[in-house]
Amino acid sequence: MQTRDMMVPLGQGMFVEVRRIRHQGQCEGGKKRPTLVFLHESLGSIALWRRFPERLAKATGCDALIYNRLGYGRSSDETLPRPYDYQEKEGELLLPRLLDELGIEEVVLIGHSDGGSIALIAAGALGDRAKALVTMAAHIYADHLTLDGIREMAVRYRETDIREKLQRYHGDRTDDLFNAWQTVWLDEGFQAFMDFGRWLAAIQCPSMIMQGQDDEYGMPEQVTDIVAGIGAKAEAVFLPDTGHSPHLEKPEQVLDLVCDFLLRELALNTENTC
Repeated sequence: MQTRDMMVPLGQGMFVEVRRIRHQGQCEGGKKRPTLVFLHESLGSIALWRRFPERLAKATGCDALIYNRLGYGRSSDETLPRPYDYQEKEGELLLPRLLDELGIEEVVLIGHSDGGSIALIAAGALGDRAKALVTMAAHIYADHLTLDGIREMAVRYRETDIREKLQRYHGDRTDDLFNAWQTVWLDEGFQAFMDFGRWLAAIQCPSMIMQGQDDEYGMPEQVTDIVAGIGAKAEAVFLPDTGHSPHLEKPEQVLDLVCDFLLRELALNTENTC
């Protein structure tokens, strides 16, 4: 596999930082596989996915795309304060624009936390371009665990070394990103604005909706309500002894679960990799 980091224009002077993982060689027997698209959390980045994208790409034979949203990494600045509809703009407008710019047609959307919520929107917006969907700790509303967890993290940000740890990934943007995250989620107007019903109803692809049983940022109803909104194409997965970041806390288990799901639902095999 080959890995390439690049900057991709989105128009209006905007650029996003992208990492592409691609398999060498030509497709022999069988159609081109969809590209795995990874969507990071509110305090995440390309780097914070660690080796999970590369390992899943290798296990499934699919290419992968990981990118930093506006305001993250070397991507262009985002508009602050963060608007209530920032998730919709990302999933409905910016991500499809990025895929078009890169010539990527069929995708598997894999999102964590805020990225999981964006993946739900994108799956609905992309229609049959989205061949499968995997979310980990996605939110479709702000429940009491979400809000309590954010308030607790704000205290830790002020009183512990969390800020310094995040600066390793976000540098001078750390305070802006943290404040943008906590400010919008703790805004009662944003909480009232969130409505994922039409996006869930529009999702056509097989969907794995995953959450740790000990997730400190979301009730289990987040998962069951998402699955109910999507319908028969969706399945719920709860991981015991796991918190908010299943792919980091239980990487082997999550890798096996996601790989098995994709190989089964997309009728892939590990031979004749495209």
